Amino acid sequence: MITEVYSSRVMRYPTRFLAEVVDGAAVDPLRERSLPFAGDAPDGTWLVAQEVRGAAHAEGEPLARPGTALADLVRLAVDHGLDPVFSDAVEREALAWTEDPRADEPTLADLRELPFVTIDNVDSRDLDQALLVERAGRGHRVRYAIADASFYVPRGSALFADALRRGASYYLPGWMVPMLPRTLSEGIVSLNPRVDRRALVFDMQLDASGACTSTDIVRARIRSQAKLDYDGVQRFLDGDAPDYATGEVAEVLRRLREVGERRIAHAAARDVVRYRRRVVEVGLDDRKSFVLFGGLRNDVERYGEQLSLLCNAEGARLLREGERAPHVQPIYRVHPPPPEDRVARFAEELDAIADARGDRWRWKRAGGQSLAAYLAALPWEGEDARLTRAIQRQAIMTNVRSTFRGEPGAHHGVGAEVYARFSAPMREIVGVFLHGELVEHVRGLGERNEDLAEEIIEAANESRNLQRTLTAKADRLALDALLARDQASGAVRRGTVMGSTKGKVYVTLDEPPVEVKLYRRHLGGRAFELGDAIDVRVTGRDDRDRWVLEPA
Repeated sequence: MITEVYSSRVMRYPTRFLAEVVDGAAVDPLRERSLPFAGDAPDGTWLVAQEVRGAAHAEGEPLARPGTALADLVRLAVDHGLDPVFSDAVEREALAWTEDPRADEPTLADLRELPFVTIDNVDSRDLDQALLVERAGRGHRVRYAIADASFYVPRGSALFADALRRGASYYLPGWMVPMLPRTLSEGIVSLNPRVDRRALVFDMQLDASGACTSTDIVRARIRSQAKLDYDGVQRFLDGDAPDYATGEVAEVLRRLREVGERRIAHAAARDVVRYRRRVVEVGLDDRKSFVLFGGLRNDVERYGEQLSLLCNAEGARLLREGERAPHVQPIYRVHPPPPEDRVARFAEELDAIADARGDRWRWKRAGGQSLAAYLAALPWEGEDARLTRAIQRQAIMTNVRSTFRGEPGAHHGVGAEVYARFSAPMREIVGVFLHGELVEHVRGLGERNEDLAEEIIEAANESRNLQRTLTAKADRLALDALLARDQASGAVRRGTVMGSTKGKVYVTLDEPPVEVKLYRRHLGGRAFELGDAIDVRVTGRDDRDRWVLEPA
């Protein structure tokens, strides 16, 4: 059992190992070796130790207290082989870059006078992207700056080898295991405000419809003017916080709204499905207990997403066009369309709903109506919105997963002929690799390494799968805590029937919007239709240690 976790905060010393102290000896579960421990610590304590002048000892503030949700999350990460500690070689390379970040190289285009800004979550520290939007005739000029991670994580370095081994950063509620040392990902690589930073800038021209007509790639030096957050920018654009942004920054935000709306309309015109998902956030409160809350993403998040998607599609297009060069090795994110048999079954379900509830629910697929147009026309307000959300869930279930591949293929989900991942280079090894490939393509120089490309693809796909596993298990921990509290209090929660199988009924609660299962043997023969409102309460656990929820 984890009783205490310490996290190193002293960056000048290389972090050594994550260890558990048992009977005075530090046992390293990640590297399967034992090391002596110098210092006072209670048996069973988990800590991040450091080697300082030959003696390993704990440094820093406690990260997790006994019996807290955070301690459970640290155990979850360790059990899946994640290492929050970096090797001496990696830390030395990171330290060397902090001492000489080389943001003043004369080969970099100097764009420091331009009013770039970052827009992210309030607590984000690894700022991958900065944006600048300007009017250009009837269209816009969008400059999208991405942190120059490939420069600081060159192939052949200890940093690159370790990032390849990790594959990505891994996110858990209130905690994350980074792919790169925080001195880089939150320091000299991050596009922090009012400091010089290296960036790979996508310089894109958009016409009046929001379509991209040209893209240039520039390796530049920028200086972000402000670190903004989604909610703050939304309040500004809604007129509720007029002093939030002024001058050039305010103009950038107004142009962002214009481009975002045009890109959303451009996607709709191409029949890209817009799913109106309620985002469920799992967090930790001040007592390090799980909390769940949810809501729809605001418009500013959607605008930022549109620029990220455009950047990734344009980068993939440039690399595909450069495939004739022997050194260019693109990696694409490929998302096939839903299999026809799934779509046909879904359409049959909608016909049955329409026969029972009216023709407004019928998908006129044979008449040429797209799924995007069908979902957009459904009632999203009022009591009928429950059935709309349930139908949307069934539509989502027809989709298959996307994967990283070396061969080009369309991305159905975003409506792009080719798509790649450039916009998160500090959090994904595939981003580091693709930035390097794009720079080599622009320069016309480089070497081909097919074995490395295959390793990147494998690591990228495995990291996606591992993040899904971690998210599911962390969500289960949070849901267990929620249902345990509900059982103790006798709380009743309202939800919507989202689907069913022979033995289960799936319900999404109104608040928080999480999915729970009701087993038919506990329903007393009662039948529920898709989109029905239902009140549920927790009555205990069954003989298989599963939560039992019954209609209230």
